[in-house]
Amino acid sequence: MTGHHPHDHNDHEHQHPGHGDRHHDHDHPEHDHGSELSEVDLRVRALESLLVEKGYVEPAALDALIEAYETRIGPHNGVQVVVRAWTDPAFREWLLADASAAIASLGYTGRQGEHMVAVENTPQTHNMVVCTLCSCYPWSVLGLPPVWYKSAPYRSRVVIDPRGVLREFGHELPGEVEICVWDSTAEVRYLVLPMRPAGTEHWTTGQLETLVTRDSMIGTGFPRHPEQLTGGAP
Repeated sequence: MTGHHPHDHNDHEHQHPGHGDRHHDHDHPEHDHGSELSEVDLRVRALESLLVEKGYVEPAALDALIEAYETRIGPHNGVQVVVRAWTDPAFREWLLADASAAIASLGYTGRQGEHMVAVENTPQTHNMVVCTLCSCYPWSVLGLPPVWYKSAPYRSRVVIDPRGVLREFGHELPGEVEICVWDSTAEVRYLVLPMRPAGTEHWTTGQLETLVTRDSMIGTGFPRHPEQLTGGAP
């Protein structure tokens, strides 16, 4: 694994803001989110079958683990973290200063989530997360990684052409907005703290939770707009 790196995409100047190097906007062939199993996925499935066949792994236990991350954890924990940061200024400051401790205080710890860093989106800066070498992902906060996150096209393209990748997810950012791409490693996982949508100042916690999406916490998407929800703003 490499060290964790943020990659800025602005003005074609390399900078080093503490966590590592940054890359910049360049043209690149069309992005493919990928839907077929990769060679690594096929090897994992073959290994899983072998371990089950030899009795080293209980299928029921394995199914229970997968079910937990897919349904009970999913991105739900991350949603709770984001909404808490939106509504509690002290927690937000704690999250940005020591994400591991702040997230653990809500009871969300475990596999691939021991060492977390939260990066905040602002009107001037948009953050995106990738693991360029494999698929490091904060399971305890966001559940299982989506297929496209593990795909080679995403892992290579997002560092070189983040605006193009974001466009392919259906989003266009103004040219003056700086994009930072954070490279997850075995040691560090990242969580994007998206901006709270305007017009939600009087929304309840439960209502705010409906706005947070998994992709908004990876940086390939944004929170839902209040108008997108049935009935609009409460």
